[in-house]
Amino acid sequence: QKTILENISEEDPDFNGDGYTSLAIIYAVFAVLNWSAPSVISMIGPKFAMVFGAVTYVLFILSFLVPRTWLLYVASVVIGIGAPMIWTGQGNYLTLNSTPATISRNSGIFWAMLQASMFIGNLFVYIQFQGLDKIDKDTRSMVIWVLTSVAIAGTCVVLFLPKPKSDENTVKPTDNRGPVQALKDAGKLFLTKNMLLLSITFFYTGVELSFYSGVYSPSIGFTKQLGDASTQLVGLSGIFIGLGEVIGGATFGILGAKTVRWGRDPIIVGGFIVHVAAFFAIFLNLPNSAPFGNTTEEAFITTNAYLAIFCSFLLGLGDACFNTQVYSILGDVFADDSASGFAIFKFTQSVAAAACFFYSSHIGLYIQLGILLGLAVFGTICFVLVEWSVKQNKSNSQASISSSTSDLEAEVSGKYS
Repeated sequence: QKTILENISEEDPDFNGDGYTSLAIIYAVFAVLNWSAPSVISMIGPKFAMVFGAVTYVLFILSFLVPRTWLLYVASVVIGIGAPMIWTGQGNYLTLNSTPATISRNSGIFWAMLQASMFIGNLFVYIQFQGLDKIDKDTRSMVIWVLTSVAIAGTCVVLFLPKPKSDENTVKPTDNRGPVQALKDAGKLFLTKNMLLLSITFFYTGVELSFYSGVYSPSIGFTKQLGDASTQLVGLSGIFIGLGEVIGGATFGILGAKTVRWGRDPIIVGGFIVHVAAFFAIFLNLPNSAPFGNTTEEAFITTNAYLAIFCSFLLGLGDACFNTQVYSILGDVFADDSASGFAIFKFTQSVAAAACFFYSSHIGLYIQLGILLGLAVFGTICFVLVEWSVKQNKSNSQASISSSTSDLEAEVSGKYS
């Protein structure tokens, strides 16, 4: 979005829409309306909430065919309204079709399927942008129409999804709640100790989401030390972010039954290590002014395209580690009210994303990386504390059940003796 809008601005002096501002608006509206998502889902269910959200994505993509500054920002508000419905709806739908034994596996599979769009979509963009120093109108139109077609097809798939299955192992939806009660329940859940701790992790995922999806790839494209191919590298960066996401999600999906025995904390710590390595390499490889626009400024080392793209892969892989485990812990620990749990997750993440996109236009790359590093440390610690607490509670519950069973057996044994 940022790269395409920069090219539109060069062709049309009357157009001054900014990609970072558009994304900030999206996530700000997203954050505010997240609190209404559980209420909407309680009335229409997760499937139709997803359909409504999907339609707003189609409208947003179509708005790029008519580049007007006011239309860009109105469309940003529209998708900001739809986004909490599709995200909270799919989180609820995923939980209703999972059990405690399958939630980690299903979260991994979901994440791999979701992020395949980054791999496939950016591969298409990379091919379309190949050999172009500037992205002309015909190329932009081709990209927009293809993305619109895929979005429409995806909306149709969501429309024909089956109802969530319901058996003794899955979590039953709370259909008897009214919209007001759903909102109150979400507020109460947000103030619990575990959710407040997890909110730090959610906030980190929002900032790093903004960084890898809206700041890092354009920064590569703006770094003219990489030569004439820098614009092409924007799409290639997205491909490798998506590749990291898909590999991470698929790995945790395939190995979900095994990793659930070890807990979620080792995967989160692994994601933390991967992200810290990426941040340090980006700090050395790209100049501080890279997020603002075309720059010839030199970095600490000679800017290397291979290292830049490898960092894209690391960002995607680390993000998959965090998000698959966030989905897993929400679907497991907060299964009784998953709609509220996912709404709080997307609310906190969206506030962080909006903040990141607002400051991305004003502070350099190095300070942004410093913010990411600090939040990564605190976010990882908070998640691990909650995971340990959950393990302890489960251990105590099992011990209590075992003790009660032993007492009952002893009582029965004594009676019949």
